[in-house]
This record gives sequence, structure tokens and C-alpha cells, in this order.
Amino acid sequence: MDTIQALVIAILQGATELFPVSSLGHAVVLPALLHWKNIDQHSPEFLPFLVMLHLGTATALLGYFWQDWWAILTGLLGIGGAHQVGESRRVFVLVVIATIPAVILGFVLEKFFRGLFGTPVVAAAFLIVNGFLLLFGEKLRGRGDAQRYLSTLSRTDALVIGLWQCTALIPGISRSGATIVGGLLRGINHEGAAHFSFLIATPIILGATVLEVPKLMHEHVAHGVLAMSAMAAVVAGITALLSTAFLMRYFRQHDSWALNPFAYYCVLAGVGSLGVLFLL
Repeated sequence: MDTIQALVIAILQGATELFPVSSLGHAVVLPALLHWKNIDQHSPEFLPFLVMLHLGTATALLGYFWQDWWAILTGLLGIGGAHQVGESRRVFVLVVIATIPAVILGFVLEKFFRGLFGTPVVAAAFLIVNGFLLLFGEKLRGRGDAQRYLSTLSRTDALVIGLWQCTALIPGISRSGATIVGGLLRGINHEGAAHFSFLIATPIILGATVLEVPKLMHEHVAHGVLAMSAMAAVVAGITALLSTAFLMRYFRQHDSWALNPFAYYCVLAGVGSLGVLFLL
């Protein structure tokens, strides 16, 4: 992998991890479209790069939502007023509930899903499915009065959103898109659904990073690979931070149709990618 490829993948990771367009789907499809045959995402050499990308993205999310996580931490320690402590612990429980389904299924079935669906053609097809999923969420949401705020989220809401998150194990299905749709279908507005989606993304991404660390300890990593991985982590982190800031403002200002542009993009990108891949 050369420097240009590393930068492109880092920017792609930082943006598509938060945008509802599937980071994994793009990571599978793009190298095939660009003929980057020198990149093997399953090779030991790619592992430190992947770990650092996840670390950079998770750090950006922690930085943007530091007030939420600080409130959760102080609440768990019993610091603050009774209402603040109670609310912080309630949010922590909701995050845990929403995270558990993906952790269990991801640990058991992630390799199966990636092996079964992780080819460029299938990932491109599921990008189209992801687009229709986003349109489906907006359509059903438009029939109701989805004006609930994040503060009204219940444990049942969190569990449903967590179950929706499990669909992102399939390359091409967006984790953030699925969880936002899950929130919309529970009546949460776009901003609240996105906020909770990004909160539960942090333990998921950090957990994926931690799981890869033991493998990394057994690999001999060249100094050049570490340097490139560190650079990519910084780029991915900056991109993720900017993406999060943009999306939170975007969802707040376009509550009636916010997912539609991403849906159209996924359908067009999927169809276009399939066309190119079949012509290769």
C-alpha cells in the first residue's frame, strides 16, 4: 500500500463510518473499482493499519461527544446532583442495551458474514439495499409524528436500535444508517437518532479495535507500516470529527427528509459499481 492509497482509505473510513453509506461496503468495493490489487485487507500487514483507523475514528467520536461521556462517567461514580446522576446512569444503561446485540452477533458471526457477503459484487448490491432501507425509514417515519427527543428514549427503544445495528455486519449495510432508521421507526427525530447512533458507535468501534490488538501483538510490524498507520489514523480521526460535526448540524436542520440524499447516493453508487464490476 502506498501513501496515496493509505490517505484515500483513511478519508473513506473517517467519512463513511459516520455517514449512512456503509464504510465496510465502500472498503470492499472501492479497491476493486480502482484495481488496487496490492491491498489485501485480510493480510497480517493490513492489521495495524485497520486498528489505527478504528482508533482514530473512535477518538474523534469521544472528542466530539466528550460532554456526554464525561456526564456518564461522573454519573457512574455518583458525582453530581441526584437527577444528573440518575440521568447519566440511565443513558449508560441504554448504550449498553443497544450495544449488546451487535457485540454478541459480531463476535459469533462477523467472519461468516464477511466471508459470505464480503465480495465487491455482493457489497455493491447491498449498497443498493442500504439505499432502499434509508428510503424505507424516511417513508414510514413520514407517516407518523416522529418528534420524540433523545431524552425520551426507553430501554425497548435502545434494544430495537441495537437489533437494527446488527444488520451492518453485512458489507454494504450502513451501521449508522441502520441505527438511525431504527431510531426513526421508534419515533425519535433525526438529530436524536443520529446522536444516539454516534454514541453507541464508540464502544462498537473501540471493541473492534481491542479484539484485533491480541492478533497485532503476534505480528512483526515494519517501522514504515506503523508510521503510515499513525498518519492514516490522524487523517481518519480529523475526517470523522468533521463528518460528525457536519452531520449533527445537517440532521438538526433537515428533519423532514434528511436520509433521502444518502439513499439516492447508495442506490446510484451500487448500480454504478455493479455496472463497472461486471465490465471488468
